[in-house]
Amino acid sequence: MTTIHRLYSRSPKTLFALAGLLLIIGFLGWRYFPSRAADVAANSAEVGKRQGKGPAPIPVTIQPVQKHDFQVYLNGLGTVQPYDTVTVRSRVDGQVIKVDFRQGQMVNKGDLLVQIDPRPYQAALEQAQAKKAQDEANLKNAQLDLKRYSTLAQQEFATRQQLDTQQATVDQLIAQIKGDQANIDNTGTQLSYTDIRSPLTGKTGFRLVDPGNIVHASDTSGIVTIVKLQPISVVFTAPEEEIGKINNALGSGVVPVMALTSDGTKVLAQGHLALVNNEVDQASGTIRMKATFQNTDNALWPGLSVATRLLVNTRKNAIVVSSDAIEHGQNGLYAFVVGDENKVEIKEIKVSDEDATRAVVTEGLAVGDRVVVAGQYRLTQGVVVDPRETNAPPSPADKEASNTSQKVP
Repeated sequence: MTTIHRLYSRSPKTLFALAGLLLIIGFLGWRYFPSRAADVAANSAEVGKRQGKGPAPIPVTIQPVQKHDFQVYLNGLGTVQPYDTVTVRSRVDGQVIKVDFRQGQMVNKGDLLVQIDPRPYQAALEQAQAKKAQDEANLKNAQLDLKRYSTLAQQEFATRQQLDTQQATVDQLIAQIKGDQANIDNTGTQLSYTDIRSPLTGKTGFRLVDPGNIVHASDTSGIVTIVKLQPISVVFTAPEEEIGKINNALGSGVVPVMALTSDGTKVLAQGHLALVNNEVDQASGTIRMKATFQNTDNALWPGLSVATRLLVNTRKNAIVVSSDAIEHGQNGLYAFVVGDENKVEIKEIKVSDEDATRAVVTEGLAVGDRVVVAGQYRLTQGVVVDPRETNAPPSPADKEASNTSQKVP
């Protein structure tokens, strides 16, 4: 009664304010609580709906296991070397009077490179020829004397001793003429050496002697170096453990070899294995080999460092998978295989050979198995996935996930 009396005792403005406050509270309660209850009910229904269907499938990319011919290569590093290398030197002493090539020029076998003053050797040749002519004249006279002594001996006007002496003189002159001819051949050869010609077809390097210089047969520096570029060789190595594979490949026929840039990104030339060295380098534990390339486009150059790929075997109809499907675990290698109802199964596998993109599986997989090549980080045994093959269009689940991600600010 006291409280009511106090309210009534207040002014009419206060009563009106209290009444308005009560009306506002009642209106808000009528609008808020039914909406909140509806939201809670809707969320509960959605959760129940999701729990009834289970977690959403995980999107993954798969690839079917197939059989292919798989080429087994040995990768190595090598250096390009000329097929032939010749340092041109003078074989006689004399002054260089002519240089008939340009530095860096391609020359053919037999082309004139340098000419040495031939006059001393020409004179020696003519002298030898004159000596032979003189001895031939003496021989002719001696043969006539021998004929006369023979006639006189038959008539007993000459002794047997005189006849034998004349015969010896003729034989001596015949031998001397043979020596003269040998001297002519030698001086002619020396004269021919004054014209220095290319011993092979190849490319010249820096010229080491200029016209006017005196050269000697004993010089070690040479005049110019010529290298043969077509064909050309590459010397490379392989681990000593691979000698058996290499020899087996050689025994089967021609062994192809590829030469690539040092980073292995571009093929420069295709060739074949020419030889395997006859001993292993014990210091490095490697075996040296040489490959030959036709090099018609001069892509290979002496001294160039290259990467090599030696084909040692071709596995026919091997089970081949993408390297992206191979996983490493504590017990070895394994792969995720999508089975019935799109459930994931973990299979342990064994790999015999592999390259940068593919691997040969010898155990654990069969042709037709669908292996996961992308999206493995969320997978476990028995999980359900939404698979799509490599280069296939996105699945509806992927499209929905993409659209949802685009809507989220």
